[in-house]
Amino acid sequence: MIVNAIVQLTLDEKARLDRDQLEVLYVQLGPAGADKLVNHALEELAVALARVEKHHRAGRMIDVQKGVKGVVSIAQQIGMTTLARVARDVQELSDTTDGAAYCAAMARLGRIGESSLMAVWDIQDIPV
Repeated sequence: MIVNAIVQLTLDEKARLDRDQLEVLYVQLGPAGADKLVNHALEELAVALARVEKHHRAGRMIDVQKGVKGVVSIAQQIGMTTLARVARDVQELSDTTDGAAYCAAMARLGRIGESSLMAVWDIQDIPV
């Protein structure tokens, strides 16, 4: 018996934020300074993620590697631990011949990047 079934996988991952890192920023910089830093970092992160995707589509691996290095740095600064880890995965896989794993990591970077940005925007109104 042959069964024709199509299964659609829903990929939904929650971003993990290091609230302790955000709290450190608020203590060190004060609420206004921390808000300014986080807002600037979010803008830079959104641009960096878009550039990485653009370079990936164009097959420009050196630019992908440079871009994800920047994503890691920004993500760590504002407590986006999951995003930083996934960006490091992309960086490591970009040096291998495992194209499937690299493309899967790039897709995950896009999903985690989007959910991370939304998570930080959502908590900005919550006092630390």
